[in-house]
Amino acid sequence: MEKFDVAVIGGGPGGYVAAIKAAQSGKKVCLIEKESLGGVCLNQGCIPTKTMIKSVEILNSVKKCNDFGVIGVETAGAGIDMIKLQQRKTKVVKQLTGGVGALLKANGVKVFKGNASFIDKKNLKVDEEQVEAENIIIATGSIPAKLPVSISGGEYCPCHAPCTTRDVCTTIITSEEALEITEIPKSMVVIGGGVIGIEFAYIYANLGTKVTVVEMMDRILPMVDEEITSQVTKMLQKHGIDIFTEAKVTNIAGTEVYFEHAGSKKKVDGNKVLVSIGRVPNTEGLNLETLGLNMNRKAIETDSGLRTNIPGIYAIGDVNGVSMLAHTASMEGIIAVENILGNNHVIDYSKIPSCIYVHPEIASVGLTEQQAKEKYGEIKVGKFPLAANGKATVEGTAEGLIKVIVEAKYEEIVGVHIYGIHATDMISESVLAMSLEATAEEIPWAVHPHPTVAEIIPEAFHAALGKAIHSV
Repeated sequence: MEKFDVAVIGGGPGGYVAAIKAAQSGKKVCLIEKESLGGVCLNQGCIPTKTMIKSVEILNSVKKCNDFGVIGVETAGAGIDMIKLQQRKTKVVKQLTGGVGALLKANGVKVFKGNASFIDKKNLKVDEEQVEAENIIIATGSIPAKLPVSISGGEYCPCHAPCTTRDVCTTIITSEEALEITEIPKSMVVIGGGVIGIEFAYIYANLGTKVTVVEMMDRILPMVDEEITSQVTKMLQKHGIDIFTEAKVTNIAGTEVYFEHAGSKKKVDGNKVLVSIGRVPNTEGLNLETLGLNMNRKAIETDSGLRTNIPGIYAIGDVNGVSMLAHTASMEGIIAVENILGNNHVIDYSKIPSCIYVHPEIASVGLTEQQAKEKYGEIKVGKFPLAANGKATVEGTAEGLIKVIVEAKYEEIVGVHIYGIHATDMISESVLAMSLEATAEEIPWAVHPHPTVAEIIPEAFHAALGKAIHSV
């Protein structure tokens, strides 16, 4: 039996970052992964979906090339070869997973391939081997949630949760199988209008699929600022996506989805039915019941330092159910290791950015306008349209706006929301500003180069202070 200072269960963006951080700090570290390094993010999530979105963006650029003076390009027959798209996606994923493996090896992390389960609070069984560790970090991620309704004449993909054979079922799929489709479906019903559902709705609508979104809440993307959501909804509808909100799915029969909407029963048909109603923490097979861990339904409870109620055991990423984002998991991994080292670090979830990859992109950090009003009462709001930005106009994508929210008394920045081209790349400036407790007055004093889309940031803060320059 081999002994380690730190054992990490799960090789996703939380787990592998934690393992590398611990090894760099002089600890003897092992990482246990039952599938592929990189976790869902790299293999069935963030990276594969963005690869598909990039293909869609190039297709749309080709269709608009005549508007930019490009001639000699046949745009009428432009489309996507799904086999080649899948081949490129596989190549990208393989390259990045290989990079994770190389990083772990270079930092001296021993990788075990297999299923981990707890024997007790210091010992793990990894298939037929046993590992002892002074500290154990649980980073096992999440799996797609199943829809709790009657299903007849169809079933979930047999490789659902987790997908191991990469087969694609005939009808009901999750995000994992939606990444593996090799023939563009004629129609698709997306159940759930959250981030995952909307990204796939956008992808397949642009590939030529007739998409219908059925969302239980009163609007899609309910966690996004309402003004932004309103604009995004109009954009999606322009792409031919039908959206039903305040709609409750009652049952699925074959390719038909039945739901209640506006007091009546409705039905919509889809060659594919994508269930994207969220994700649930993945603790299956860990034998957690032997430990006495405090749980919140399926999530492992932690404090702000990622400690569980059992000393020496930490839980990071989706498995603790707090913020199911890859970048959150990575930061949690670093903080957990810092606390193993005896440093007292905590995570501030109020400054975690979120990104949605449609076109234009959506990115935000902090409070929405409604949340800020409820918390502070008096606030200042500044907006700036991308239509007034030179670089966005040059690029032919001037749709959207930036919206900044400032607490009135001290002019503290409490929320930034961007809907526009390059939004996901620009939000980091606002995250840094909020982390450093910068005020609305300070941001415009930082010179932003021209012409860039990022010029919208100081413009919005000028507007929040009643000193708008390039808008009225």
